[in-house]
Amino acid sequence: MGVFERFLSVWVAISILAGIALGNTFPSTFQVLAGLEFAHINILVAALIWLMIFPMMLQIEFRALAKIKQQPQGLLLTIVLNWLLKPFSMAFLAWLFFKLVFADWVDPQSAEEYIAGMILLGAAPCTAMVFIWSQLTKGDPNYTLLQVSLNDVIMVFAFAPITALLLGVSDIQVPWGTLLLSVLLYVILPLIAAVLIRSLYERFQCENQLNSLLQQMKPWSIAGLMGTVVLLFGFQAQTILQKPYEIVLIAIPLLIQTYGIFAIAYFAALKLKLPHNIAAPACMISTSNFFELAVAVAISLFGLHSGAALATVVGVLVEVPVMLSLVGFANRTKHYFD
Repeated sequence: MGVFERFLSVWVAISILAGIALGNTFPSTFQVLAGLEFAHINILVAALIWLMIFPMMLQIEFRALAKIKQQPQGLLLTIVLNWLLKPFSMAFLAWLFFKLVFADWVDPQSAEEYIAGMILLGAAPCTAMVFIWSQLTKGDPNYTLLQVSLNDVIMVFAFAPITALLLGVSDIQVPWGTLLLSVLLYVILPLIAAVLIRSLYERFQCENQLNSLLQQMKPWSIAGLMGTVVLLFGFQAQTILQKPYEIVLIAIPLLIQTYGIFAIAYFAALKLKLPHNIAAPACMISTSNFFELAVAVAISLFGLHSGAALATVVGVLVEVPVMLSLVGFANRTKHYFD
């Protein structure tokens, strides 16, 4: 790893502070940038995430996808954690903290909305950012693609029933445009582009040039991550400074959920004797969230300025630094899987 990658946590911390400072210094500019949306997906954030994902897609050796059936445990781990455990553990922690632990500090209506927002986060497994976490943990890009694709297929059918059950709402209006466009932007399009470019390099037997291209694109991938962090924190800079108390309260159960799910996933991966390059991405996708979908549903159900929308935004704010800490832990404990 180069200096840039080795001190990634430092650069992300600087990006967080820069985002908050810029968002408060130039609020009108960030309001304009935040308004550049289509189907609740910010165009600038989408472009930066695409920049993060594409180098990961380019590493995929598509002929190796046939070998994935030799390690079905990784897919099983992802499915069980994302759809049989994570939504329900998040709902329980949200209820525990905002109905009991924080009951004297939060009014009942806000508590209900915070719980709803956290449930929406728990029921939406990560689609885009998991590619960067996989790359940082030297994950198998072929397997990561299959895990993400499988979760996206399940999410189309399972997200609405699970959230309806946990929210006690009979009719969840899933923003299909957000869901389908996200899959198109973050999986299908970069995958097609990577297939075309890689096939051209392989056709003309330019493997050395392909490896050189991959090395050159690594800094761009990290730069995309940093740019995303600056924008996300810039969009919510005023909320962060105006409502620090509420953000801390919401962040506590979210942190417990994130680290708890990762611990369960990591322990299960060890017991299943998965190789580290499959175990690490499987744990990351089970831990992180599809925040675009959660935010969009929260806004459509409860309103832009609701407690539910705030809870999903807090999920966005804590995800990057928390996931970086888990990436560091996964890399430091790689020898556990030897």
